Amino acid sequence: MAVLRIDGAQIITMADGDSRVQDGWALEAVDGTITYVGPADELLPAGEPDERIDGTGCLLLPGFVNAHTHAAMTLFRGIADDMPLDPWLREKIWPAEAMLTEDDVYWGTLLGCAEMLRAGVTCFNDMYHLPRVGARAAMGCGIRMCPAGVLLGIVPNAEDMFEEAKTFTREFAARDDLCIHPMLAPHAPYTVPREMMERVIEAADEIGVPIHIHLAETADNVAAAMQTYGTTPIQAMDAIGLFEVNVLGAHCVHLDDRDIEIVAAKGAGVAHCPGSNLKLASGIARTSDLLGAGARVGLGTDGAGSNNNLDLLEEARLAALIAKVSTGDPTAVSADAALQMATLGGARAIFLEHCIGSLEVGKHCDCILVDLDAPHLHPRHSLVSHMIYAAQAADVRDTIVNGRVLMRDRKLLTIDLPKTYARVAECAKRLFPEHR
Repeated sequence: MAVLRIDGAQIITMADGDSRVQDGWALEAVDGTITYVGPADELLPAGEPDERIDGTGCLLLPGFVNAHTHAAMTLFRGIADDMPLDPWLREKIWPAEAMLTEDDVYWGTLLGCAEMLRAGVTCFNDMYHLPRVGARAAMGCGIRMCPAGVLLGIVPNAEDMFEEAKTFTREFAARDDLCIHPMLAPHAPYTVPREMMERVIEAADEIGVPIHIHLAETADNVAAAMQTYGTTPIQAMDAIGLFEVNVLGAHCVHLDDRDIEIVAAKGAGVAHCPGSNLKLASGIARTSDLLGAGARVGLGTDGAGSNNNLDLLEEARLAALIAKVSTGDPTAVSADAALQMATLGGARAIFLEHCIGSLEVGKHCDCILVDLDAPHLHPRHSLVSHMIYAAQAADVRDTIVNGRVLMRDRKLLTIDLPKTYARVAECAKRLFPEHR
């Protein structure tokens, strides 16, 4: 029995979305599961802790959930900047991805894991090639991952990709691994024909996993759906039964009122990716309308090729600020709402709210300690406000996943950074010799 105890910190549990700051509380976890969170003087210890963390001067809160990313695209950081989405994909990204090896995906994913752990991300929802390799990187360092092999129905080996994706997903769905939660990932309606999309829906239902898909990311995506289906991407996918299974829609920028009604009514998740949407000029999502309709809205960084970092705190800040300026309403997305999207909202968006996203008894112990000893975090009028409008990724001191400390005092314990940097550099030189 492994016992972890954290005391001395101020705590935000996010239980049922509650962002109140609690003083004088403690948290205890046994074998990775939270067994107590509440007043320290009422704790009945499970035993002498194997790991005791003094959180004095820190804020303890649930780990951040990156609801949409392509982790191995850290290899593409800075390669194809300042371009629209379609030529960015067709001229730069897809040709480079055709050359990817297992080593590339492993080291690119591990670099992404390191970046996310240092920024307080304890779970990420990944869509990428060679998902077995990405999952191996995540499992090796201990971060929670939702892996899915991207499916492109417009390439010659589309059937092989689909069969491998199903095999991988079935295998990992049947494994007794508490930190790996597989999905199926058809890339988008404009790259996966209707017949294959219907087969993906059938497979997701049969295996019992969610679908991770790009939806309505750009105005061109909507135009393509109108030409192919005669309606919007959301309404087209609803008509073929996509939302009869659990679906995480990445981006969801260009939605009309009916689209929002469908997303909310069907219980679909939305990964709002403001940084990537801004950089690719994809548009500004109707986040406050989605939240107002009761949709499951989380935050995603997208890949480092279009962001260019995996900092979810930055996404939370952008989400709040963009909603205000785009609506003319400074209350459109509050600090509370942004923090919820980064934690419990993200867990809900990827259908893991039963086990992560808040600090509650019975849930996995995925949490972070944020060091409050920084000039930009004083005076401490509102720690929720500070987390969204002032805190930085570098303020995260400790990162814990499933009760296991993966970063202590800002030092990663499960990733050899110098080795990772060296191997990533080798991969980058081979993929992009012109940038040597």
